Order: sequence, then structure tokens, then C-alpha cells
Amino acid sequence: MVAEAEVVFRQISSAVISPLSSPKLGIRRSTASVSGGLSTSPVVSINLSENTLSKAYHDSSVPVYVPTIRSGSYADIGPKRFMEDEHICVDDLSSQVSCLSQLPNPSAFYAVFDGHGGSEAATYVKQNAIRLFFEDEKFPQTSEVNNSVYVEEVRSSLRNAFLQADLALAEDCSISSSSGTTALAALISGRLLMVANAGDCRAVLCRKGRAIEMSHDHRPINLLERRRVEKSGGVFEDGYLNGELSVTRALGDWDMKRTPRGSSKSPLISEPEIKQTTLTEDDEFLVMACDGIWDVLTSQEAVSIVKRGLNRHDDPGRCARELVMEALRLNTFDNLTAVVVSFVTGERVVPLEKKRCFGLTPEAFRSLRSLLDGS
Repeated sequence: MVAEAEVVFRQISSAVISPLSSPKLGIRRSTASVSGGLSTSPVVSINLSENTLSKAYHDSSVPVYVPTIRSGSYADIGPKRFMEDEHICVDDLSSQVSCLSQLPNPSAFYAVFDGHGGSEAATYVKQNAIRLFFEDEKFPQTSEVNNSVYVEEVRSSLRNAFLQADLALAEDCSISSSSGTTALAALISGRLLMVANAGDCRAVLCRKGRAIEMSHDHRPINLLERRRVEKSGGVFEDGYLNGELSVTRALGDWDMKRTPRGSSKSPLISEPEIKQTTLTEDDEFLVMACDGIWDVLTSQEAVSIVKRGLNRHDDPGRCARELVMEALRLNTFDNLTAVVVSFVTGERVVPLEKKRCFGLTPEAFRSLRSLLDGS
């Protein structure tokens, strides 16, 4: 099996909203073993409103919670012959992209791309992601993250980035029209977490130990997606869209999207589904992974594995590797990619060593006493 080393940036931290120093780029490979025993706690699914930002920012003189961001990733080819997954981890977006210097701190960007029909589409989107998501779109910036106009502009910008990436794949002659990719992107701006998804990669937030799903899988089993596809004239054959694709949303795949003149819109779309929330002290980390993970692990099981790992060694990269190794142990049949983004500091409570008590028999006690008395 071939594993991909993670690329991470030095953690950034702030107790109040203030400018941060630029990090240094580093490369490391994580190693860890998988601990056993999975939690079976239920998954919490919440319906997030379009404007969930806290009003706590109205008084800038009062320190407010700002997450400390550290991330790690791990990828493995799994049982397949070719690796078609790609991913991105940028822990300090404003310092890495010059045009984003005014973004609220902290600012970070993460993405997972699960390619199909070859790796061309996934590789293209990864290599051009910063341009497509932030430079071409003239990404909005503001110093007030509770600004509802700013939040809507961010949503619109993420949506347009997905659509433009899809068109770019159609226009690039070097990309096969049968190549496509799912896309899952997460943006952190101050306390705002916004997740955009097209396909069956998944983002899960750990809130007080429980799994909060920040995306929906766009598969035929999703009833809302099934109705949308059928309304657009699409059909499902053996669980595949038009008998070809296991997802109902993706970038690329233009051999399926190009329809004859006068026909209805293609049932395969690149329109992302976007969710957002405001991060609080209760939020511990975010897990982003391709379907190779979710085919064999529930959202809560993945959260439990990562939480145990962070408590044990506090290394997001090792946690990502542990997720991948557990999926391999459970005989997943796909490529594997996992990204873990921690929102808490590295301070851990070290359990106290248990005290040991020993008892003496009456005869032993009398012997000990006689020795102490010198008799």
C-alpha cells in the first residue's frame, strides 16, 4: 500500500481577535496504531440556519472564544490499483494567499476531492483550488465576522467556485470528459465554519464528543437527491445514476452533463450544498473524509476514534492515519483520505497514577511491630 505524507502548517492560536504571525511550512509523516472499541452513541443531525453567527462580537473590548487550529491528514491507495483522491490543508489562509490578508483570524481552508474515471479531474481541482476559490472569485473580506452580508457573500463565493471549477474542467482539453470528482470544502473564518459539498465525501464536527454531520451524501439512497434526479429526467440502474455514476453531484463528468439541444437540465449537477455554524468551546475537531472511510465507519465511530487519539497523543495527523488504518482493517474497497482539524489547545490532563494498598496478616503485623520495637 502506498501512503501519502500529510502537508501541514504550524498551528495558529489567539485568545482574542488579533493579527497573527505567518507560519512556516513543514512536512511530516504520522505513525500510529489503531485502538479498539468503537462508541455506538447516536449521530446528532442538526438543521443549521443560514445565519447562525453569534452576536458576541458586538463588543470588541471583551475577549471572545477563537479556535486554535491544528490539522493533519493521511491518504492511502487502499485495495485499488490507482490513487484518485486528492486533498488540501491550509491552516493559515490569510498568510498563504496574499489577496486574503484582511480575512478574520483564524482563517483556514481544507478540501477533499474523490476522483473517478481517472485522477485528472481531482488533480486539476486541487492544483487550481486557491485560484478558483479565492483569487478568481475575489473572495470577500471583512473585520467583522458577525456581518450577515459578509456571511452571504462567502456562501455565494463558495458556490460560484464550485460552478467555475466545473466549467474549467469542461474547457480544459487535457481533461477527459469522462473524468470527474466529488468536492468537499471547509472554510474557517474567525468562529465561522462553512462547509460546501458536492458528492459523497463527508464532514463531521465533534461537539462535546458527539457527531454533528456538516454535509449530506449525494447518493441515490438520499431521497431528496433521488427526487431531484428523477425530476430532471435521470434514472437509476442498479444504484447508479444513468447506470454509470454512484453519486448525484460532482465536478466534471461532462460526457454525462452535455445533453442534446432542447433536453432538460442534466440530472448530474455541480451545485454544492452549504452548511454553516459558529464554533464554540464545545467544538473539538472536524473530520473530513472520502467515502472509503464512510463506507465502513459511521460518523460517530469516526469521531470516537479521533477523540481517543487526541486524548492519547494530541496529534491530528496520527488521528487521520488511525481512521484510515481502521477502515482498511474493516476491508474498505476504495482509496482512503482523512483530514482532521483540531479546534482545541494541546493541553491534556494526565491521569494520576493509582495508589496501591497492601494488607498484612495479623502474624506479619506482629513480626513487623516487634522488629520496629527492637525486641
